[in-house]
Amino acid sequence: MKQKMSIAGILLLAALGMQANSYTVKSPDGKLVVNVACEGGKASYTVDYNGKQMLGTSALGLVANYGDFSKDLTMGILKGGEVKPLSYKMTRIKKSDIQKDVVDATIGFLNSKKDSMTLHLHVSNNDIAYKYEMSRPKKDNPKSVIIYNEVSGFNFPEKTTTFLCPQITPMTGWERTKPSYEEEYTPDALMNVKSQFGVGYTFPCLFKVGSDGWVLVSETGVSSAYPGCRLSDYEPGKGYTVAFPQKGENNGIGSEYAGIPLPGETPWRTITVGSSLAPVVETTIPYDVVEPLYEASQTYKPSRYTWSWLIWQDNSVNYDDQVKMVDVAAAQGYEAILVDGWWDKQIGRKRIEELSKYAKSKKVSLMLWYNSNGFENDAPQTPRQIMNNSIARKKEMAWMKKIGVVGIKVDFFGGDKQETMKLYEDILSDANDYGLEVIFHGCTMPRGWERMYPNYVSSEAALASENVYFTDYHAKKEAFEMTMHPFSRNAVASFDWGGVMMNKYFSKDNKSRHQRYTSDVFEMATAITNQSSVNCICLYPNNLQDVPQWELDWLKNVPTAWEDTKFIAGYPTKYAVVARKSSVENGSGAALTAGRWFVGGLNATDKPLALTLDLPMFAGKTVTYITDQPKKKGEKFFTSVKKTLKVGKDGKAKVVIQPNGGIIIE
Repeated sequence: MKQKMSIAGILLLAALGMQANSYTVKSPDGKLVVNVACEGGKASYTVDYNGKQMLGTSALGLVANYGDFSKDLTMGILKGGEVKPLSYKMTRIKKSDIQKDVVDATIGFLNSKKDSMTLHLHVSNNDIAYKYEMSRPKKDNPKSVIIYNEVSGFNFPEKTTTFLCPQITPMTGWERTKPSYEEEYTPDALMNVKSQFGVGYTFPCLFKVGSDGWVLVSETGVSSAYPGCRLSDYEPGKGYTVAFPQKGENNGIGSEYAGIPLPGETPWRTITVGSSLAPVVETTIPYDVVEPLYEASQTYKPSRYTWSWLIWQDNSVNYDDQVKMVDVAAAQGYEAILVDGWWDKQIGRKRIEELSKYAKSKKVSLMLWYNSNGFENDAPQTPRQIMNNSIARKKEMAWMKKIGVVGIKVDFFGGDKQETMKLYEDILSDANDYGLEVIFHGCTMPRGWERMYPNYVSSEAALASENVYFTDYHAKKEAFEMTMHPFSRNAVASFDWGGVMMNKYFSKDNKSRHQRYTSDVFEMATAITNQSSVNCICLYPNNLQDVPQWELDWLKNVPTAWEDTKFIAGYPTKYAVVARKSSVENGSGAALTAGRWFVGGLNATDKPLALTLDLPMFAGKTVTYITDQPKKKGEKFFTSVKKTLKVGKDGKAKVVIQPNGGIIIE
């Protein structure tokens, strides 16, 4: 869909003095307006939506080792700009059939040395993406370039508040494993407050522009050809700027800069804009502007898995306990179990082969955990020094294919440097050769990877479920986190939160340690509000007796593939209601038909939340309504109930979501 403009044409027109001072590119519906200008030799853009400014004058450009493209620029002509259709299909994201109108355009720039840079713009009704294309200069004819920094900016109006997750300094935290995108969000914050660790914020970044609307900023299309980036701290008059990795990431190994061949391109910077949160929750921009980098070696099907480690921890990685988890998965019709770290020491490879054979007899497959290290940090869990070495990696993957393993979870990466991005890509590419799906933990945010790498499943890249196990503090914060992610982390990429958790207490006996503060319905609803094509349903043998049978029956059929996603209601960190339409792509264990809508709602506040929901998909119908009974005096846990609800002919439905509770409508 992209259009490239002849660099020779840009040079000629610039030489003839035919360049303009500004250009306007509008979305197909005309509501989203991007104005690109070049004043005083500096390129910039602004963004308006529905006649209201969402981004003020924001810088464009970069600085490379052979030339500066942040100043002394001359703008050439705009090419393209007409409305065109975009169409593609996916099975691993929030929608399965993407059909939309888009506008693609390019604008050329010359710097003071007459070297060229082309800005590519992609605009749809609520989304903007832009990237830079660098040509090969005639002088000295360099065939590659080092990009030292981008000046790409996001300058919001002063009334803007933020919902951001801070980046952390490198080689910190447990066993020097950070940064790993696992810090805490701060809601409704002012822009001029310094980030917690003084090094900016991880993508994606959510902004509320007063009463005018919402903006989600991120990036996509990051492969081995570029580092992963973040946003800087806010600077008055300038806003936020794209920032490269920190020098100390990856244990100091590898450059923090970007190295690309010439001609070459940067990844896309993405901006999703709306007067409500609907465009943020529903956006597909991370996938609209990328293409698959290789073909799938087989059909990778959506599925569900159980996982002993979350509550049973390291000691559960033994043969007998993993057999129990296979039996739970088989009882629920789930397709896999995840065998976590230390399996090579505590179970051994021969017995893993036996376990895989036993699992297959129950129509269940194994997924195996691996450490990504090398040298990136000090995480001790094994298997180590396999996934970072191509020879060892391929040998291991051949063994996994032979014994019937279907996927891997790779943990503890070293940051966002281009060298680390290459490791992600190498693991994914090799895994595809052996028919393995891949989940990443202790990792960066994925950036369009579901479409770029067909065997990629999802990533953690958030303060996920293990922290709920570790401390009472995070158990109390679970609802806060889960009502943030639909509007930020999970809006741009699949999210391996790490489990629908049904134990009342975070212990193997389900009686000791700290309690779970969310209701059963809350946990079940997260299977809808969270999106991942391979989802963790963290059931244990005791749950088959202590969880109500009708809840288990619902969890037997929980889908993980979706035709469509709709925002219903919500506010980040307070509540979230999301509707998803199930897809025929769901695995054989899900007794569902395509086209069935599921609505999941979560309440993170300390009071019952009465809502009137707009549910046009259920207009005039009587639907199943799963909710929590109000607690009676002295009750510690909610009691869930399954009943019916009559939706008005206008699609309106009145519901109440209990504190730390949930609802499901289907």
